Amino acid sequence: MRHSVALNIKKCRGCTTCIKSCPTEAIRVRSGKATILPNRCIDCGTCLQVCPHQAVQSIRSEFYILKRFQYNIAVPDPALYAQFHHLDDIDIVLNGLLSIGFDDVYESAAAAELLADCLDHRTGDGTLKPEISPACPAVVRLICIRFPDLLGHIAPVITPLELAAILARRRAAEATGLPPDEIGVFTIVPCTSQVTAAAAPEGLKRQVVDGAFAIRDIYLALLEPMRQLDMDNLKPMAAGAAGVSWAFAGGEALSRRDKNYIAVDGINNVIRMLEEIEDGRMPEADFIELRACTQGCLGGCLNVENPFTAKMRLKGLMTGLPPVLPRADERAEVNDILDYTKKPEFLPTFQLDSNRRRAMEKMRAIQKLEEQLPGLRCGSCGAPSCRAFAEDVVMGRASEDDCIFKVRERMQHMAGKSVADGYLPAPFRRRLDDTCGDLPPLLDDR
Repeated sequence: MRHSVALNIKKCRGCTTCIKSCPTEAIRVRSGKATILPNRCIDCGTCLQVCPHQAVQSIRSEFYILKRFQYNIAVPDPALYAQFHHLDDIDIVLNGLLSIGFDDVYESAAAAELLADCLDHRTGDGTLKPEISPACPAVVRLICIRFPDLLGHIAPVITPLELAAILARRRAAEATGLPPDEIGVFTIVPCTSQVTAAAAPEGLKRQVVDGAFAIRDIYLALLEPMRQLDMDNLKPMAAGAAGVSWAFAGGEALSRRDKNYIAVDGINNVIRMLEEIEDGRMPEADFIELRACTQGCLGGCLNVENPFTAKMRLKGLMTGLPPVLPRADERAEVNDILDYTKKPEFLPTFQLDSNRRRAMEKMRAIQKLEEQLPGLRCGSCGAPSCRAFAEDVVMGRASEDDCIFKVRERMQHMAGKSVADGYLPAPFRRRLDDTCGDLPPLLDDR
């Protein structure tokens, strides 16, 4: 699987900030540089946000790709609208997209309204309760690698971006007479997981999007064209408030009119919630909306604006949008393409060995080594935790000598107990009540 998160080795300084923030422990630092374990990465973009040296980068589409197609359609995520100061009309943004090279626009928000309406009229599809939203690709992949018992709880429907792309291509082909492969459909997304999902959707057998642009790139491209628009002759294209609300946590549940729902944002909060669902501690919730980013898609790593400010702006824009009621013919069209064509599958990322006996032997070896480690999660070994380091050693990805405390033990044996700590950085030295060899005196507790 191709990921949209990548490392720039030249910028990486091996500072270990990323390994301590990665929710799936997918990053290691070896030989002074960070590396990503691709089978554990969920493209949540957390590392991109925390890296102080901008060594983690996102791989997304460039504008020249528009030249490959005769007709290009933009599918913007509603988070785009919240990035602009003093914006009072979403149509300004949508018309701006027509000015920078797109021939048409089909809003993800419009598809979200169709999706919510169809789900509201469904009687049931066999999904286990509580039902988990599939709208966040990072969450779906997290469940695939870490919570396989919850796969049956994921609602088997495609995302609004995917639905919008399918409908946009279909309607453009009918309107223009062009073959579908001459029509380019491009999403404008707030996060790296949406970029990855554009190329490798979890619920579809093939991709329905030809590329994905970052909101921050489109934002910069739109600033000047939007100023030059004739505000009295804007083409009306904006969807209703219900679809726009999907940009922030809780908006999907509200548009679906679910009563017993929980909306969770932030990847660490999502993990805790999934652990509770796995343990059977959430029986009263019918629907769980999970978003990996803070405040939902408004907190994506490819946005420009602070997510809390963006939410305030988006709610202000929603007050001027009328409610939209999908037509019966639209509902029938969507029902035919709504369901997954491929079910998300368990990815045995954390499997130690395909052979159960060897896997148990490795597990015992990991536990034995972990008991000998200090349990400080210091990151000096290049792994996010002592448990992860022990696994790396047993799996052949690291050496015991990568642990600074293991080195101390060896030096104590070679140099004598009184001076071995002098070779360690100050935070890792043992607390003493008096002088110790070459070390300076330590303050007592007076």
